[in-house]
Amino acid sequence: MGRALRVVIPVLLLLLGVAWYASYATTIAVWELRKLLPWLVAPALVAVLAGAPAAARLLTRRLRGRGARPPATGATVVLGWLGAAVGLALGAFWLVYGEYLQDRAYATTMRVVTDPVPELTPRAPYLVGKAQAAPNLGDVTGEITDVSYLPDSDRFAVLVERRGWLTGYEVGLVQEVPLGGHSRAQQRCAFDMSAADARIGGWFTHNLGRQISAERRWVRFSADDAYVYCQGDTPVVVVPLKRQTGVLVVTERPAGVALYDGRTGKVTIVDDTTEVPGPSYPISLAGREREGTAAVGGFADWWFERSGWDASEDGANEGNESEFTLRYRDGGGGSVYVTPLTPQGEASSVVAVSTVPTRHSGRGLAPLTVHRLSPTWSSPQAIVALIKAEYRDVCCWNDDQVFEVVPTGGSTWTATLGSEQSIRYRVEGRGQINGREATCLKNADGSLVRCAYAAPGSPEEQELRRREEQKRQEEAANGGAVRGDLAAYTDEQLAELNRRLTEEVNRRLKER
Repeated sequence: MGRALRVVIPVLLLLLGVAWYASYATTIAVWELRKLLPWLVAPALVAVLAGAPAAARLLTRRLRGRGARPPATGATVVLGWLGAAVGLALGAFWLVYGEYLQDRAYATTMRVVTDPVPELTPRAPYLVGKAQAAPNLGDVTGEITDVSYLPDSDRFAVLVERRGWLTGYEVGLVQEVPLGGHSRAQQRCAFDMSAADARIGGWFTHNLGRQISAERRWVRFSADDAYVYCQGDTPVVVVPLKRQTGVLVVTERPAGVALYDGRTGKVTIVDDTTEVPGPSYPISLAGREREGTAAVGGFADWWFERSGWDASEDGANEGNESEFTLRYRDGGGGSVYVTPLTPQGEASSVVAVSTVPTRHSGRGLAPLTVHRLSPTWSSPQAIVALIKAEYRDVCCWNDDQVFEVVPTGGSTWTATLGSEQSIRYRVEGRGQINGREATCLKNADGSLVRCAYAAPGSPEEQELRRREEQKRQEEAANGGAVRGDLAAYTDEQLAELNRRLTEEVNRRLKER
């Protein structure tokens, strides 16, 4: 009896564990097995082609009777090895060709246009929003696990994980990080430690993924896609979901979002994401669509990397190189994931910009639009070097640096200057005009300071002409050069005076 109990009890415990983890474990197992299906084609081909000669020999013997003379054994072995080699070659080719087909599947919604990029609103750089999260958390003891930009409210959302193994999240922080001004509006909402004690990647019953699988099986998510927002005093964690499609060519598609209530611990699956205040289309899926542009041509072009585009991976965008979340400037409330693109190969100039909407209805892929640029830009690394050379009086001293170089519509880009705790300036530029990059220095709030080279016909050129005309009128009214107390000058006027003085001193020194 005791021996039987020693066998039965572990089996019962195992069955209970399988039942407890079934929805979560089976979802993971099915996802991983489906990813492995293309890899099973190679051994299947080897087995079939290698065993075909032996199977044919055996079938022949049975048809002719046992007294019939069978085919030569040596020939069967040779044909078997030949079949195995052919199967292995076909399997290896399928693995490569399958990746090409996968990229093609992600690129089905892609449109390549020459239309200008829609006008977009610049925002504080992601790295700045991330750096300013910790100082505003106060006495929170947890660890920051996610920082996301919410374009609807122009805020950065911070999700803080409570320390410990069997714990959930501690607080959610939503804060304003303006490009100009000193506003630091923020909202902090705390999780209920007892009722809402789950988190992404948590242990046992504290695993949020297990709770999502209990509500809807066969869907998964990427941890980097999740974010938090505060609904009054209640934190809500938004987890964009994904599903798998296909058999031999397995791809992912959106599957709604999971909303985790930070007060009650309840998980709600929502298919209509229009009311969700933030990006509901998975940013990881948008990135995968962009990578699929490599298959815009044929298989040979894909294999030799002669088609498609890559995200620019040099210069100021290091650490955040693709899928910039930006709002449309028309005030309609829409937003997109935006990525500067360079051609595959050694070229580093930005020749196109891709956009994917942050919201998308339905269970298919969101449309991917590739806007070809004319004129093209220099690479972000070259743009950073240009900024440091043309605006050396404001960049880059102490901890100041050039942050993200992001598209802001048409053929324009915007780079932000300053430190992680204070954005002081922005540089707005256009593609290469008459052989050079047109750039203008502005304050963080967008007011024009000066231009190293103003694009002909641009608003900046018109503003500079207006200022020059106003300056001539003031000089004529004062009988010559403008005189007065330097204390009455604005910061911009002093910077301009200092620049002109430096240029004049350098000119005279060169003449000697």
